Amino acid sequence: MLPVSAVLLALRPPQPVAWGFFGHRKINRMAVFTLPPEMLVFYKKNVDWLTDHAVDADNRRYSTRHEAPRHFLDLDRYGKRPFENLPRNWTDALMQYCQYFMVNERGDTLRLVTTPIAEHADSVAFNPRVFKGQKAGVARKEFRNFFQQIVLPQYYDDETIQIPCESLSALLGGASLHCREVFVVDTFSQHGILPYNLEQMLRKLTEAFVEKDAKRILRHSADIGHYIADAHVPLHTTSNYNGQMTGQDGLHAFWESRLPELFAEQEYDFWVGQAGMIDDPKTYFWNIVMQSNSLVDSVLWVEKSLRAEFPPDRQMCNEYRNNVFVKIQCEDFSKAYHVRMGDMVESRMQSAIVAVGSAWYTAWVLAGQPDLPSLDAESAAKPDSTDLELQKAVQNGQQLGRPH
Repeated sequence: MLPVSAVLLALRPPQPVAWGFFGHRKINRMAVFTLPPEMLVFYKKNVDWLTDHAVDADNRRYSTRHEAPRHFLDLDRYGKRPFENLPRNWTDALMQYCQYFMVNERGDTLRLVTTPIAEHADSVAFNPRVFKGQKAGVARKEFRNFFQQIVLPQYYDDETIQIPCESLSALLGGASLHCREVFVVDTFSQHGILPYNLEQMLRKLTEAFVEKDAKRILRHSADIGHYIADAHVPLHTTSNYNGQMTGQDGLHAFWESRLPELFAEQEYDFWVGQAGMIDDPKTYFWNIVMQSNSLVDSVLWVEKSLRAEFPPDRQMCNEYRNNVFVKIQCEDFSKAYHVRMGDMVESRMQSAIVAVGSAWYTAWVLAGQPDLPSLDAESAAKPDSTDLELQKAVQNGQQLGRPH
């Protein structure tokens, strides 16, 4: 029997994990069976690996701060639907919402660009204070090239990106800047980069197919499956991702973990048909995110209305899980939430399965449809140093970034 102190410490809500362990595993597993015969041979041999590694992307949040933003996008930070202020192209979005600074010879830190660099602007105007009252600027196209060549290669180095004064001077045709330092601060990524990351993951998976690298095919397949599943979760598209802004703390795990665990196996249909070619990946991925975002109000409102109907002692119950007691939504309360939302959770899981299979299929087609049965599936599934390092990070570390 557990001591009282241990029981009290254990009575806590579980940490939210996207789609939960069950959901991600199920989505990756069922996506395998959407594939054509030419791909199914390889993927079916590795279906257990793809299932087991469906949560690797979540586990990487223990090893790098760059991982967490790949799982979400706070669309509400960019105005109202359809969020026209947010460029769909990664370079344009990052360039627009970074902040640019110059330190002059006196040691004063000045904003180099005082207004966001709009996607459709013709030019970029610099702060007159930097140039002692003289107007200075550059064509947006030239600044974008500068950004791609100088800033983007340093993206994963640090949140503060250093730029040589000489590079800025060259951009301005050799102008004398009285410059000691130029730096760029990424204030964009912290609010999520999910759809941009999906495009990058599709490129990585395509490259793995081109190179016929079985291990990388599996890793990138598992990872893009995870991110696509995340994109189908409404709460991955809002800054109110856990209901914390509306007094609904714990909503994240409730919607995407508790409900599938209780109802999916008995009530959901996971045979969703065949994967298809994604002709325009950018639009396809953005449509998924936008569809998810359109459901946010319902996810929040239905749960809040049920809280008003159910007494507190019928909302949260104690359950014995993994040898400890946890506070979790009562089954009756969960059932009421599930019923009132209709088929929302099932529909999003079904859509995720098709989308994951379609991403795998699209990457394979773009790579020229390489012969997959000839790949060494058995060796590809063997644990390697990457698996061991990830396992160690999870055991010894703590999550970096917000707990999406």
